[in-house]
Amino acid sequence: MSERRVTIKDVAARAGVSIATVSNVFSGNKPVNADLQERVQKAARDLSYQVDRAASQLRSGQAKVVGVLVPDLDDVFFTSLVSQLEVMAQKDGYDIIVASSRDDIGLEQSRLRTLLAWRPSGLIVIPCSDAVPAGLDNEFARLPMVFADRVPPGGSIVDTVAIDNCEAGEIAARHLLELGHRDIVVAASNVAISPIRERVRGASALIRATAGADPTVIELGSNAERGTEAFLHWLERHKRPSAVIALTNVTTLSTLSALARLRIDIPDPVSVVGFDDYPWMSARKTGLTAIRQPIAEIAAAAWERLRRRMSGDASPPLGTVLQTSLQVRDSVRELSPAARDDAQSHDLLQDQETKTAANAVH
Repeated sequence: MSERRVTIKDVAARAGVSIATVSNVFSGNKPVNADLQERVQKAARDLSYQVDRAASQLRSGQAKVVGVLVPDLDDVFFTSLVSQLEVMAQKDGYDIIVASSRDDIGLEQSRLRTLLAWRPSGLIVIPCSDAVPAGLDNEFARLPMVFADRVPPGGSIVDTVAIDNCEAGEIAARHLLELGHRDIVVAASNVAISPIRERVRGASALIRATAGADPTVIELGSNAERGTEAFLHWLERHKRPSAVIALTNVTTLSTLSALARLRIDIPDPVSVVGFDDYPWMSARKTGLTAIRQPIAEIAAAAWERLRRRMSGDASPPLGTVLQTSLQVRDSVRELSPAARDDAQSHDLLQDQETKTAANAVH
């Protein structure tokens, strides 16, 4: 025979307080002094008490649950963001339900229907495309929500939180250009997604203005293994660049893996600027120079906006844009004046050969 389920009455009796006090401790509906909170929480731990969220929701008419939809839980950026949100939600008495669309629009719609079935108090959504996920437009009026990271390029009628993606691309390109690099490859995931497109735009505009030509842009996708194969295929068929800018943490991993497979050292002969800043990037023998996204700040801004909306804030939608920073390590070398001249001469020779071949055709 199974043991009887521990109830709120049992916790109240063990802590020597009223049932209402126990309820207030776990619901956060009314303030409870620190001493009583500790007594209740200790009694709950001693009894292995679990809050019955479903029953609480039925009694209050409101779910203390927030849904979070991300494109891919295999991507450490999104898991890091979810982890930060969980901590903040817990402090405010909310539980988090997480769903992944796996970068599939059809699956995204299914996952959203599941999240909405919980009747959450709010949603934090990172769409898998530039489009607002189908079905959400009917929820804007009644359900508080925030769009994060992948903000619809045409604007949004809800709060948004994102980084300045164009500036992030510029920062990476400027670092390479200042150290003499001109033959630069940009390793993107998917330029159909607006943040990636903006990073490419920022890097390309600065490289074009400085070097007189656009960088080579390669799409590697959002899967590290497939991205490695794609970049490996490209490297085997093209002149080796002097530097690579990887625009996501996944394309960073794909870039490093492909270079390692071909035994190409970093930073000589190929320099690399990665994206995101995780411990493994500085734990390498050659620390990786990278663009750092302020993940904690992104999560805090998204949660703060959602918390305000769930509390009844009806002010106009706010778009929050945060800045990235460059973490300089050892994966980018400074080209000597001679190396810069050789690279420029090689590019000039290639241009002349192309023009000669074109004239011969005509």
